[in-house]
Amino acid sequence: MGATVTTGNNTENTWGGGNEPMGASYGKLMMWFFIVSDALTFTGFLAAYGFSRFKFIDNWPIADEVFTHFPFMHGVEAPMYYVALMTFILIFSSVTMVLAVDAGHHMKQKKVAFYMLLTILGGLIFVGSQAWEWKNFIKGEYGAVETKGGSIIQFVNNKGERVKLEDFAVHLPGQREALSRDKGKWFMKDEETLTTYSVAEVQAGFKAHPELLVRTEKIYRDTPQDKANKKLEPGLNHNKKREILTRAESEVMVANAAIVVEGANLKHNEYGSKLFADFFFFITGFHGFHVFSGVVINFIIFLNVVLGTYEKRRTYEMVEKVGLYWHFVDLVWVFVFTFFYLV
Repeated sequence: MGATVTTGNNTENTWGGGNEPMGASYGKLMMWFFIVSDALTFTGFLAAYGFSRFKFIDNWPIADEVFTHFPFMHGVEAPMYYVALMTFILIFSSVTMVLAVDAGHHMKQKKVAFYMLLTILGGLIFVGSQAWEWKNFIKGEYGAVETKGGSIIQFVNNKGERVKLEDFAVHLPGQREALSRDKGKWFMKDEETLTTYSVAEVQAGFKAHPELLVRTEKIYRDTPQDKANKKLEPGLNHNKKREILTRAESEVMVANAAIVVEGANLKHNEYGSKLFADFFFFITGFHGFHVFSGVVINFIIFLNVVLGTYEKRRTYEMVEKVGLYWHFVDLVWVFVFTFFYLV
């Protein structure tokens, strides 16, 4: 169907169908429509994250303290190193996708297959790394205590260094054990999984170690006034410090403990605000789903390239279309990385 514009007595045919708008095919236009709609979705998620962080800025987790793990380097503090490596791998996979598209323009089947294979491997490494990061985030490392008022308190020594619960908590006799089927007992499905230590065991261990202090969620900036008014631990990220209480104040906080928190989930978060964990799981999970979907689609296109499907068609436009999606996924991660890890 053609489209016409009438000006005075003149009628001009503006488009008679085909691939005229922006010189793009129908498939490319539909991919762009999808990318725009998906970009708006991610924008809404990140905007919600930004507003929530601004509202709870005084107790928002510090990324340098949360993402400190590196594979095969247990116990070594490596803040943000692995996240940076993940980001590099994903961006590099975007480069290999560009090379695959360029090889398709020159009708070089073997090069297209090679670069697409590298792209797929990069995507798989990224998704696997994200799963590994989730595991550490959920498991936690140091542990913390949530007070009856909902505040998270962590433990440090007299030098301001974090101390794990396992380093001071004691095992008390007669503590309740988790109910499970393998022990042949009735149990309640809605009952939360018991933590390694109970509140009483943490309180007893804290009492037996007078050198321990409590570190609160409260974040301060490294200013002369803060140094004069509070004892602050050495900061890691943008001069941010968390308040460290005196021994007397710490004892009051520990006595007000309600539950022990290990790691993060949708209900509790040892690193700080619960909303951080909610947004982290949702946004990074949603992006991870996009990456995994892209890997599956890339693999299908890769098989078609190997089978010579696009050689017979004399066009590698499908590689170009899936490349648009892959570049979009990479670009979104740049914003996610910035919001969650850098800012």
